[in-house]
Amino acid sequence: MTVKLTVENAVQAKAEIEKLQTQGYDDDNIYIFAHDKRREADITEALDTESVGMKEQGFLAGMKNMTSSRGDELRAQMAAVGLSDQEAEEYEEELDKGKLVIIASKDE
Repeated sequence: MTVKLTVENAVQAKAEIEKLQTQGYDDDNIYIFAHDKRREADITEALDTESVGMKEQGFLAGMKNMTSSRGDELRAQMAAVGLSDQEAEEYEEELDKGKLVIIASKDE
């Protein structure tokens, strides 16, 4: 099961992540996305969640993202953790507004 949430800031993200953890979601399967790479990295580290890397995307997709626009990279990363291309596009638009996107998955 995949849960997708948007929040305004890191305080709201922390609250939502704590709820997900009580529902059985593991930190290794909770991802936070922000349009700004530094903001994303800082929040991911502070809240001890996972970042999308080669494991989720595969080597070639990861290498491709190194030369893609930030929007293309974000959509590819969100698709790698379970969103459809359409969902990834919709959530990337939320990131354009300055929001954070949380994606969490677990086996049922």
